[in-house]
Order: sequence, then structure tokens, then C-alpha cells
Amino acid sequence: MKIGVLTGGGDCPGLNAVVRAIVKKAEKGGDTVLGIKNGWQGLVRGIVEPMTDFSVSGILPKGGTILGTTRTNPFKDEDSVQRCLSNYRKYGLDAVIAIGGEDTLGVARRFHETGLPMVGVPKTIDNDLAGTDQTFGYDTAVNVVTDAIDRLHSTAESHHRIMVVEVMGRDSGWIATAAAIAGGADYCVIPERPLDLEDLCNSLTHRRERGKEFSIVVVAEGAQSRDGQVVTQDTSVDQFGHVRLGGVGSWIAREIEKRTGIETRVTILGHIQRGGTPSAFDRIIATRFGLRAVDLVRERKFGRMVCLKGLDVSDVELPAVDQKKRAFDMDFFRDAEVFFG
Repeated sequence: MKIGVLTGGGDCPGLNAVVRAIVKKAEKGGDTVLGIKNGWQGLVRGIVEPMTDFSVSGILPKGGTILGTTRTNPFKDEDSVQRCLSNYRKYGLDAVIAIGGEDTLGVARRFHETGLPMVGVPKTIDNDLAGTDQTFGYDTAVNVVTDAIDRLHSTAESHHRIMVVEVMGRDSGWIATAAAIAGGADYCVIPERPLDLEDLCNSLTHRRERGKEFSIVVVAEGAQSRDGQVVTQDTSVDQFGHVRLGGVGSWIAREIEKRTGIETRVTILGHIQRGGTPSAFDRIIATRFGLRAVDLVRERKFGRMVCLKGLDVSDVELPAVDQKKRAFDMDFFRDAEVFFG
């Protein structure tokens, strides 16, 4: 069989581990792999390259994706859809393995419904993709944020400051909550619970009154105020309708300092969370996902997505474009709340 593989959406640690596993397993079974460059854009434009064992040598610990990625949505116009269908036939593909989040996999689902054989591999560092218990990249991101919090503790304590750390999490508090627990943060703000500035400031004030002269506050970028407002960098949107988030940490830091009189600084980790080498855990999940994706192609179980259920790698239907995200576990957040203030 001739299998196409692409990576779409935001990059994250572990993507190359998936690609490596796909190529190695395919080659050992006599199948060939074509790497589709830059997500769905590569299928639209017909930009592909043959992949061999040599192509993926040494990429297991490498961050990002050797295939490149974009946030291209071919279903934005009919011409792009037709180009994808034409290039699929032109390169003699028998199936495409799409590695990505809800947007990339939503496109794969739509192509599957048109008759193109598609298999999905879930990817999002936010860990909020429905159908799988965990996605690769999340563990690495939590480790990066935890390390940052550890480092901020020392400078916050030295200067008797409050440090606000803004982390990724458009719709979900998984990264923020996990890092808050692991890093010993004193407060955490997540999208699932509207921000109560009065409660936050009271908590930080009471902490100082007890002799704790510094505090760490973790904020997910998608955190909302009680009126449902989110902070965005601008009003432009990508091809899937998403605005660029970022800046809520700066706003919260200003409010804390204004309301408490305590010097407050902000650190926005941003894309640092996406970069760098994947953790051992993420390498293992990503590798197992890639191996299972090839199995699904060979078994002709198209329209499916590999997933993690407990410790087992299984498969479910590709997510629909309008499918709800994986719900955040508020019990997990309540565990973190024990250590606030």
C-alpha cells in the first residue's frame, strides 16, 4: 500500500515520533510512505516526498515536525477540495494518516465521508480532544511549565513578589491545573471556572498576612472573566475561525497589583511549551499511536482515530467537525484548590 502522512495545526513534542513509527512499521511490512508537507496545504498543492527509514533516522527526540505544518482548511473553498482529491489520485495513495487536533481531524472526517480512506492520530498539548484519555505533547508541556514555576519560585521569593504565569489552554485547564499541582502554585485560573478577582486577591492577601511574602499564580490563556470576556491579541482569525489568545496574564497581574498593592510580574510562556524534545512518556504514546495507525490502514478500518484508553491503545471514530471537546475533570481542579492561598 502507499500511505500518505501529514501533520496539521499547532506543532507539539512527539509528532516526529509518530511519523517515525509509521514509516518504520510500513517499510517492514512492504508498504511505502509519502510525507505530505505542511498539513492539508501539501495535499492541496501536491507537495509530497517519499519517506524511508533513512528519512526518519534520529528524529525520535526532535521537537516540532519534519513534515512542517499549517492551519490550512481545504474545505474553505471547493477548488482546494478538488485539488486534494486530484492529488490523492495523482500520487496513487491508498490512505492518508492525518496527525492533528480537532480541526485537522475534522477535515479528515469530511474527506472520509467523500470516500477517501482516512485514519487519524490525535494531537493537542491542551489534552482536550474527545475520544482519547490523553494526547502526546501534553506531558512535555506540563513538564516545561512545572520547570518554569520552579525557577520563578526563587526569584519571586527573593523579591517578595507575586508572579503570574500564563500558560496554554484555549478551552481547557489541563495544563494549568497539572502544572499548578506539580509546581506548588498558590492559585490557578482556568477557562472552566470564571475568574473571581476578589477571591484571587483575598487569597493572595491572606497568604501574605500569614507570613508568605511571595506567591505564584498560574493562568490558562483562555481564562474568562465573570462576564465571559477573554483576552485576545487581535481580532483576526485563522481558517478554522480561531482568534489568537494571549495577554490575560498581563491583565490579571495589573489587577492584582492595583487591588493588593503588592508588586506583581507576569511571565508568558507561549510557544516555549510547544518546543523542544518530547518527554519519555510522550515518545512512547506517540510511537504506539503511529504503529496502531498503520494497523488500521492495513485492516482497512478507515474513518477511525487511534486513541489511548487507560494504558491501552485502541481506536474510535474520527471526530466530527462540531464534536464537543473532552471535558475537563473538575475533581482534578478541586485537588489543586486544596493548596491555594
